[in-house]
Amino acid sequence: MNGLMMSGKLLISSLIVHADRHHGDTEIVSRRVEGDIHRYTYRDCHRRARQLANVLTELGVKDGERVATLAWNGYRHLELYYAISGMGAVMHTINPRLHPEQVAYIANHAEDQYLFFDLTFLPTIKLMAAHCNTTKAFIAMTDRAHMPQDTGIDNLLCYEDLMDAASDDYSWPTFDEETASALCYTSGTTGNPKGVLYSHRSTLLHTYAAALPDTLNCSARDVILPVVPMFHVNAWGLPYVACMVGAKLVFPGAGMDGKSIHELLETEQVTLAAGVPTIWQGLLNYMETNDLKFSTMTRTVIGGSACPPAMLRKFQEVFGVHVLHAWGMTELSPLGTVCAFKSKLLKNSPEERYAVQAKQGRAVFGVDMKIVDEDGHELPWDGKSSGKLMVRGPWVVSHYYRSENEAELEMDADGHGWFPTGDIANIDADGYLQITDRDKDVIKSGGEWIGSIDLENIAMAHPAVFMAACIAVKHPKWDERPLLVV
Repeated sequence: MNGLMMSGKLLISSLIVHADRHHGDTEIVSRRVEGDIHRYTYRDCHRRARQLANVLTELGVKDGERVATLAWNGYRHLELYYAISGMGAVMHTINPRLHPEQVAYIANHAEDQYLFFDLTFLPTIKLMAAHCNTTKAFIAMTDRAHMPQDTGIDNLLCYEDLMDAASDDYSWPTFDEETASALCYTSGTTGNPKGVLYSHRSTLLHTYAAALPDTLNCSARDVILPVVPMFHVNAWGLPYVACMVGAKLVFPGAGMDGKSIHELLETEQVTLAAGVPTIWQGLLNYMETNDLKFSTMTRTVIGGSACPPAMLRKFQEVFGVHVLHAWGMTELSPLGTVCAFKSKLLKNSPEERYAVQAKQGRAVFGVDMKIVDEDGHELPWDGKSSGKLMVRGPWVVSHYYRSENEAELEMDADGHGWFPTGDIANIDADGYLQITDRDKDVIKSGGEWIGSIDLENIAMAHPAVFMAACIAVKHPKWDERPLLVV
């Protein structure tokens, strides 16, 4: 017997429709690559997303086709998030800090039909445009006044020119919620980058879970600043979460230095910010040097690599900002665990609580996890037994894109599939995960781990130094694909 309830599809377009209808006057603030601060509302965003859907339709984009972006966090990127997925195509965010050859490989593997880019990344586009076999045109995300001249790119279009010619009369289609919505590439374990293809259903479920009190605890009273890039696992889902709860969004653009971030935090009265440790180290150094404080920020989400204990203490003891230590992967959409306290731990001493906060946290509802030994036998949750970390859930990858014949999952005795994360970890009796190492056979790059170097953190804090210092090398276990190392 089935229940007698309406069957509404879990579609990404429903998020921007909801934000427009119920939070239409809430602001979205962006620091643009053109240098100024841009302001508009969720209602404006929805209108322009509909215009953009008409642009994509006019360009001939079909259901399921991939449309790529090479862009910072900003309002135009947000419009692409909703227009591409909302019309039934696949939003493909590409990490612009990869080598141009890697960017071209990813674009070709995804068979991207169009590529939208911020002007910052024009040099990359120039290098890789001729090698993109399926890309029909490149769209500069700017207006006519800022369009570059003599680029040598024949099929270069202007974002605002296309928008000016488009109507906002568009109705979001309804389709199966298992339809692909977005595509992110990870360096995976070995070989070339691997695509993780999200669905509308997986994204909506992840968004619900991310907003929960013991996850990121988001509401319409929040002002959210995602410093984590929108090209890095969809900014940890925050562009979706903000629409769902009606929070004000603040986008930093390319301004990743401490001064630029602090200015936005204060002028826009940010309550929640999310990013990697190196970005926050730059911010804290700037604030200490200039004797500054936070006036509104109450919590920060730190992930991408382990939060140093000294940073955790400084945020909480010196600046009064609660740290949410999180862990996840591109393959997990990305949230897997968040370190929120259980009530009984609030009675513990400060030192005992800090010891818990240094861990990666408890599983978010929807994610199941276990640790196993070399033979696949599950190990006890005693905080001491270390093994391979395995996960499963409705927003965990089952296969990589265009590798459907490969067995990505490991099956247990009951026939259930588990995704091997490549992490070595232990779990304590209260369910708190602690990552201790990487599997010796796993080598990662482009935002994860190569040895003990976290490239994404370095690149986020010092992009110019990072790009200048990068050299191409060959690794014997990498199938001759160039890596970027510092």
